[in-house]
Amino acid sequence: MSLAARTLRVLVALAVLAALVDDVVVAARDGLLAQDVSYFTNQSNLAFVLLVAVGLLLGRKRPPWLEDMRGAVAFYLAMTGIVYALLIAPPSELLRWDIGWTGIVLHRLAPVVAVADWLLTPRQRPAPARRVLLWQLYPIAYLVLTWVRGGVTGWYPYDFLDPTVSSWPQVLLVTVIVLGAFFAVAALLHLCCGRLRTAPSTREAPESFARRRHQRS
Repeated sequence: MSLAARTLRVLVALAVLAALVDDVVVAARDGLLAQDVSYFTNQSNLAFVLLVAVGLLLGRKRPPWLEDMRGAVAFYLAMTGIVYALLIAPPSELLRWDIGWTGIVLHRLAPVVAVADWLLTPRQRPAPARRVLLWQLYPIAYLVLTWVRGGVTGWYPYDFLDPTVSSWPQVLLVTVIVLGAFFAVAALLHLCCGRLRTAPSTREAPESFARRRHQRS
C-alpha cells in the first residue's frame, strides 16, 4: 500500500474519531449516552477507527484475518450509507450538505472511503465464500439485541425497527428486505475485493521469471 493511501486512511479515521467524540460529548450532556452508542452507524464507524489503529500497530504485516475484518467493516459501513439514504434520511436531505459535519463524516465520508479502500487494496489470498455468512453475525446480533432492549425500555434506535411506530408485521417485512440487501451487498463486496487494482506480485512475477530465463540462456 502506498504512503498516500495509508495517510488518507489515517486522516479519515481521525475525522471519524473526532465526529464520534463530538457525538458522545453532546449525547452525554443531554443524558442520551446509552442511546448514542446503540446506533449501528456509530458502532460501525468505531470499528473502522479500531481497524485502522490495528493496521498501524501491525505495520506491513497483513495476517489473513485482517483482510476479512477489513471486508466486514467495509460491508458494515456500506450498509450504514445505504440504509441511511433509503430508510432514515428524508429525500430532501440526500443532496444537501448542511446536515452537520458529523453526519457528513459518519454517513457519507466513512462509507465511501471504506468501500473504496476495499476495492483498491489488492487481495493477498483467495478468500472463502463463507465469510459472507460470517459478516452477517454482527448485524443479526445487533438486530436481536435491539428488539430485546426495545421490548424492555421502549426505545428503538431506528423507526423501521420500532413496532410501536408501525406494526410487527411491517417491521418484520422491512427487516427481511434489509437482511436480503445485507446478504447481496456482502456477496458483492466479497467478489469485488481488490478488483480495481491488481496485486504487484501477480503482475511482476511473469516478468521477473522471463527475465531470469533470458539471463540463464
